[in-house]
Amino acid sequence: MQTDAAAFYLAKIQHEIDVMDVADALAGGEIVLVDSRRRESWDHCHVPGAVHLPTADIQHHAPQLIAQNRKVVVYSWGPGCNGSTYAALAFAELGYSVREMMGGIEYWAKNGLPVAIADGPLRLGANPLVTAKISFPGKQRVQ
Repeated sequence: MQTDAAAFYLAKIQHEIDVMDVADALAGGEIVLVDSRRRESWDHCHVPGAVHLPTADIQHHAPQLIAQNRKVVVYSWGPGCNGSTYAALAFAELGYSVREMMGGIEYWAKNGLPVAIADGPLRLGANPLVTAKISFPGKQRVQ
């Protein structure tokens, strides 16, 4: 018997995707990555290879830009922003297979993955708290 909590978390992991898994899928051509933020945010920085399609434009422009049979992953700013949730809903309502990238571009950059800015690609360097590449000399790990 599946509990309500188990059903919730199963559905959640089927509709979300980690940034590192997105990086692999994008490199392999398995997905179309969509930045659902406003133009100013896109111009500030975005994931190289992403398609810019603000949430408000998905309903009218997605069918012309993205084939219905493609797997779509959407992102927005970060965990404090639900813009990608609205974008995922818009794609789902159009019948696309869609997932939401957890952490948005904030965690993409914090994982040391490249971002595109006006001057070209940029790597900000991984945040060791995010990538688990940190050690605390003299500290014991809490179990």
